[in-house]
Amino acid sequence: MKTFLISDMHFGHANIIKYENRPFASAEEMDNTIITNWKSIVKNKDVVLVLGDVSFYNKEKTQQIIKNLPGLKTLILGNHDRSRSSTFWRDIGFHNVYKYPIIFRDFYMVSHEPLYINSSMPYINIHGHLHSNNINNNTKQYFNASVENINYTPILFESILSKIGV
Repeated sequence: MKTFLISDMHFGHANIIKYENRPFASAEEMDNTIITNWKSIVKNKDVVLVLGDVSFYNKEKTQQIIKNLPGLKTLILGNHDRSRSSTFWRDIGFHNVYKYPIIFRDFYMVSHEPLYINSSMPYINIHGHLHSNNINNNTKQYFNASVENINYTPILFESILSKIGV
């Protein structure tokens, strides 16, 4: 069993292509690329921590996407997810749903928005939300797991540790 992380897929959100200069001609192409990439590396027994901003589609279309993605999926709600209830997200295929950041493996703070960590604090924050803005990315204390920074593919937890030098 492996653990992967991903953030800010924005399924169905055509404007995110323009806002973040994503290399896709349409939302459908973007969605298909993320789905194909996910299915190419995540297996059914793997864990995927989704760090928010999942989908702009309705419940039925979002459920069709999420239920067909392999892995045991945990969602930390992003700013675009919070208008829908935890029940909504569980119904569409997430095993766990968290409104607030969580501590992963006793040390890693996993969140949608980056958290404040000063250089004296021993923690590492894996987050999304910033998209292609890499203000904190790949430092000793922060990793931005937005899809723009991880080639639109879930990233293995150990790969994050390697990238930040842990």
